[in-house]
Amino acid sequence: MQHLPILPVLLPALFAVLLLLQPQQASVKFRRVGSVLAMLLNLLVATALLWQQTNVPASHYLLGNWPEPFGILLVADQLSSLFVWLTTLLTLAVAVYSCAGDDEKGAYFHPLLHFLLMGLNGAFLTGDLFNLFVFFEVLLIASYGLLVHGGGKKRIHSALHYVVLNLVGSALFLLALALLYAMLGSLHMADMAQHISTLTPSETLGVKAAAGLLLIVFGLKAALLPLHFWLPAAYSQASAPVAAVFAVMTKVGVYSLLRVFGLLFGASAGALTGYGDALLWWGGLLTMLLAAAMVLAAVDLKKLAAALVLLSAGTLLAALGSGNAQVKAAALYYAVHSSWIGAIWYLLSDLIARQRGSVGDRLVPGPRLPQATLLGWLFVFSALVVIGMPPFSGFVAKLWLIQGLSTTSHGMLLIGILLLSSLAVLVAFSRAGSVLFWRAQPPIASATPTIIPSERTQVFAIVLLLLAGLQLVVFGQWWTQFCADAIAQLTAVSGGY
Repeated sequence: MQHLPILPVLLPALFAVLLLLQPQQASVKFRRVGSVLAMLLNLLVATALLWQQTNVPASHYLLGNWPEPFGILLVADQLSSLFVWLTTLLTLAVAVYSCAGDDEKGAYFHPLLHFLLMGLNGAFLTGDLFNLFVFFEVLLIASYGLLVHGGGKKRIHSALHYVVLNLVGSALFLLALALLYAMLGSLHMADMAQHISTLTPSETLGVKAAAGLLLIVFGLKAALLPLHFWLPAAYSQASAPVAAVFAVMTKVGVYSLLRVFGLLFGASAGALTGYGDALLWWGGLLTMLLAAAMVLAAVDLKKLAAALVLLSAGTLLAALGSGNAQVKAAALYYAVHSSWIGAIWYLLSDLIARQRGSVGDRLVPGPRLPQATLLGWLFVFSALVVIGMPPFSGFVAKLWLIQGLSTTSHGMLLIGILLLSSLAVLVAFSRAGSVLFWRAQPPIASATPTIIPSERTQVFAIVLLLLAGLQLVVFGQWWTQFCADAIAQLTAVSGGY
């Protein structure tokens, strides 16, 4: 178990290369089975890492056994292992869903998906800011290929904006790293935290400038207003499996803010304690308000799903900006819930669109769905989860957030916006459900109620994510305690290191 922290990075890279080396004449079934089995092995490793890190100190893994802070460091603690497990399960469901035919609409879908998993896991596990940049680039390069998967003018147009914007973000990230290294002499996060606590007033100004650049970079990744504009276009134009796995991409920015700023500008940072909290608080609140308006204005299911992802990002950012440990723990639980339900809505939107013919997922009356009963129940359960009706995970997450915010002096503002946005989501899904199922026209003549094998695969992937969300409630006490312990470990004097 000593080498367990490196396996979530090493295995996806290895399987991605192996899938690339498969001959072109290899059967489609062979590629799909190989990819899904590899994802299952990754999930087994991620589950073992999650279990290993529960209620124990963080595990350090030094590549090449070079001493800290000079060696490449991976840190596996409760926070990083949770996000690794969440991401791996999500990519497994996406891989299963894509086996219904989406993976054959373009080249190298499965290798790119594994490279994306490698980059995501590396970003969650690294203990060094420069290697965080490296893993950002790995996952971004893979995401570029996945975003244009299937082709199409609109998809390529939105992907171009996404690429250019992230290239600008990467340049700012490098500039911030150069400034921090010049001021602190290290990019090892735990070592940087120690140096920040001893800064002179003149040195503090330089670190503030570099940290401001990092706020822009991570805010861009997390879709913080006004850096959110790339998300609706990119996510709504991507294919359904790609958009589903992208539901966790904004969480990379949220995780980076939680990890980096929580460690560098925590309680022991002196004059820099809590740096960036005010920006995250107000930016998160404004992002939530904008997302609530987008939810009400959505004209199709994919745009509605994109607005939900933006709404969850704003909620998480505002929770981080509250500076309250209980609120951050609730936000961690909410991050897991919102990642799965966001992915579910992209997959379910695609499945509904396939059965509505030329109408697609637009929220206008169309033909009755051949599998109206099955998809109707999936729609209802998914809507109840995202709205936050008891006893589903959305209710637990929002109730915990409200309890934590009620103990803060300024928490009522976020509580009000959270309830208002939930009302907007309720109205939007009530309208969408009535248009899709109640106001449906007679079924098209060629439609058949029989579920073909490819649809069984897609439904299985959606049900897998619904069950994953359900266990957040069934084992709610364990999950809430785990999230609270993860934040306590991060905010300790050692920063979880």
